[in-house]
Amino acid sequence: PDRVTSTIPMRLPVPEDAPEFVQKVTGEIIAGRGDQVPVSAMPDDGTFPSATTQYEKRNIAVQIPVWDPETCTQCGQCVLVCPHAAIRMKAYAPALLAGAPPTLKWVDARGRDLAGLKYTLQVAPEDCSGCGACVYNCPARQKDESGQRTDRRAINMEDQAPLREAEAGNYAFFLGLPETDPGRFRRETIKGSQFIRPLFEYSGACAGCGETPYLKLMSQLFGDRAMMANATGCSSIYGGNLPTTPYAQRADGRGPVWSNSLFEDAAEFGLGMRLAVDRQKTFAYELLGKVAACDCQACQGAGELFEAIKSADRSTQEGIEAQRARVAELRGVLERCDLPEARQLLTLTDFLIRRSVWIIGGDGWAYDIGFGGLDHVIAQGKDVNILVLDTEVYSNTGGQMSKATPMGAIAQFAAGGKPTPKKDLGMMAMTYGNVYVARVALGANPAQTLKAFIEAESYDGPSMIVAYCHCIAHGINMTEGLGEQKKAVDSGYWPLFRFDPRLREQGKNPLQLDSRPPKIDLEEYAYGENRYRSLKQSNPEVAAQLMAAAKRDVAYRFRLYQQLAALDCRADGDSEAES
Repeated sequence: PDRVTSTIPMRLPVPEDAPEFVQKVTGEIIAGRGDQVPVSAMPDDGTFPSATTQYEKRNIAVQIPVWDPETCTQCGQCVLVCPHAAIRMKAYAPALLAGAPPTLKWVDARGRDLAGLKYTLQVAPEDCSGCGACVYNCPARQKDESGQRTDRRAINMEDQAPLREAEAGNYAFFLGLPETDPGRFRRETIKGSQFIRPLFEYSGACAGCGETPYLKLMSQLFGDRAMMANATGCSSIYGGNLPTTPYAQRADGRGPVWSNSLFEDAAEFGLGMRLAVDRQKTFAYELLGKVAACDCQACQGAGELFEAIKSADRSTQEGIEAQRARVAELRGVLERCDLPEARQLLTLTDFLIRRSVWIIGGDGWAYDIGFGGLDHVIAQGKDVNILVLDTEVYSNTGGQMSKATPMGAIAQFAAGGKPTPKKDLGMMAMTYGNVYVARVALGANPAQTLKAFIEAESYDGPSMIVAYCHCIAHGINMTEGLGEQKKAVDSGYWPLFRFDPRLREQGKNPLQLDSRPPKIDLEEYAYGENRYRSLKQSNPEVAAQLMAAAKRDVAYRFRLYQQLAALDCRADGDSEAES
């Protein structure tokens, strides 16, 4: 009687069809019984299975988005911006609706490429955080009787409790539908990219998080072959916070591998992955050459296969899938070959398929503690992709100032407003000349963001994407976070650009400025956020001085980017006609 007991109910057990490890280990930890799990049940090598956040079913949303099929334009933007991958869309054959729950919604799929298919937009009610970012970003509006647009959209927030059971059944059926045929859409479009199953889902990130949509997009485009080195920070907490992991796999079992390293050495950690992959690939091709010279019965009829693998185009997803089919055929040949090299190659065949190495972290890592390592890695010229999730503050450790914090903003260690400008990491990386660099903001220009990811990953060398991420530490309504991103771009504070060294080979300027000149005042953006507004309230004189200085800095930097993007970058001696 003298002990306080909790009235919070224990979580429901994981489903009976969950993998054995999830039932015996993951599920027990989720239920709060982790101390009872025997040491013998834990992984010997420290690796945990991925795709386990699906078993948490947090049920934290008071309201969830509800789809209105008649108003929807099927643009996919709500799916794109969902921070928790709790909204999915599919186009599928009508015959697959046999046995569908009576509450499942569908319409005819729009678009010539999807002719004859049905389309469903489905919400995961038990995994949604209820942030409302999807509704805020939905461009489609319902019309009233007079034909005027109303505030109602193609998705609208409604109470979760009465919808939970039916929508959970709908979502379970939806997940059982086959993924949309990749031959029916283009991956490089917003709509097409959102037909791809996300391999980053249901993370524990804040409701409305500004970081996770970028990771979700990356997982859709490259997750089936991604190797990820993650710096400590928010992205490591929601990325691998045991017992569950949000990184997932496709139906064929392919998905990203992920590991967290120290705050200060994530870039070096990722470079190590790249070097290891390159060496394994080189060794695999060396062994392939020796096996190709074998005159045993198994190898004699495989000459065309060996040549096709050696000369394969691995620059596109279609080419990668074709190479996978060849490699699967190669394994059969190797199993019948008597050469010792064939047995060695069997352990390395996966390295005949292109890997995508990603180094991921926040601004505290990239601008501050890990900057020396990041600079060292991009100077090596290796094919690594760096994603900087820039919240402009140390979000995970309490909101301390970083070198990415803008002038005039309040943070810990900058209680009186940061007196110096934000470090321009993108400009610094561009000075190397051989580094692909992009600055993006999903809420301002999703098409430019998508293009930057595709260009960065395809570039055979170091690439870096600096992504604007709104954050709860900014003191904003997280539902409208994407609107804050747009204001940052419209004010000129966050110029969007892509610097592609490959354009120089064509006699073009590698810097492409994707932003228009500022069209709103910096104050309209800044004073919508508590990190700026609180200083104006507590010390208006200092706030006015810092805002004036910030405006001058923003104007100067935007003009600088304009001038750099307008430079004639033809080599000396080139004539205009030759260019």
